[in-house]
Amino acid sequence: MKPVKILCTFLLWTIIILPNLIKGQQLTQIPKGYWIACGDDQVLIINPAISSDSSAVIWKWQFKESADQIPKEYGNYFKSIDECKPVFANKKILITSSTGATCLLNIADKKIEFYAKTPMAHSADLLPGNLVAVANSTHPQGNSLELYRLEQPERPIYKDSLYSGHGVVWNDKLKQLFVLGYDDLRTYTLTEAKNSLTLVHTIKIPGQGGHDLSLIDDDRLLVSSTEAVAIFSINERKFNPFIPLADTHHIKSVNWNAKTNRLVYTKAEESWWTFNIYATSPNQKVHIPTLKLYKVRVCY
Repeated sequence: MKPVKILCTFLLWTIIILPNLIKGQQLTQIPKGYWIACGDDQVLIINPAISSDSSAVIWKWQFKESADQIPKEYGNYFKSIDECKPVFANKKILITSSTGATCLLNIADKKIEFYAKTPMAHSADLLPGNLVAVANSTHPQGNSLELYRLEQPERPIYKDSLYSGHGVVWNDKLKQLFVLGYDDLRTYTLTEAKNSLTLVHTIKIPGQGGHDLSLIDDDRLLVSSTEAVAIFSINERKFNPFIPLADTHHIKSVNWNAKTNRLVYTKAEESWWTFNIYATSPNQKVHIPTLKLYKVRVCY
């Protein structure tokens, strides 16, 4: 088969046939390169290769689809979803909501497998031992970092004060948890018994109003604040400007693949939300006018 024909066949499969197969069948795992976006009471899975509008959405979850699986009062807690992180080999999504809750959602059957009341939650991540760490922002019962066991819904096993908690990332190689607050970045380690955390480092971030925290690789993190985005070198314990977004304000989520230079992010445009997801290498803007988008995550 000639190279041009092979390329055309590949593009036909990846851009047209595969997305339609996924739409027509039950989705059990998020394909690599796809995006997970969230806002209001919804989570979307997006194939950015399809288009730059709502037709790129190949899967959608709205809280009401699973509301009968957990206590009734949670209907008030998933009105403003602000985190949607792929976990467990991209088969589940870890979700937080600033209106007061965290849950783990199975993609295949849309079953909620863990839930907890987490005041003004803004981010979460999984830790070894089936643990979930949650960063809670400015709420009378929030401003905290909490730790839960997946098999024990609604029962925190550890809590630390954290003003305006916005980001949580577990670095599996270093066995460290990185946590973003209003003006500082913290490093915790998990105790040997896996029932609490130990704070080992705190460093001030450039600017104030920490918004988002994401992992680049084993030694680097992306940190966004109200004013800009910076790269944090874990070994050097040093911040450097992230040049593509160094002067961009109010970045709500940022994902960068250093190997491909692919950058995917959201920024506050209407108020704290947006109707657009931006990407570079190549440049792209996916417009979804029906949802107040907050964060986007990339499935690696």
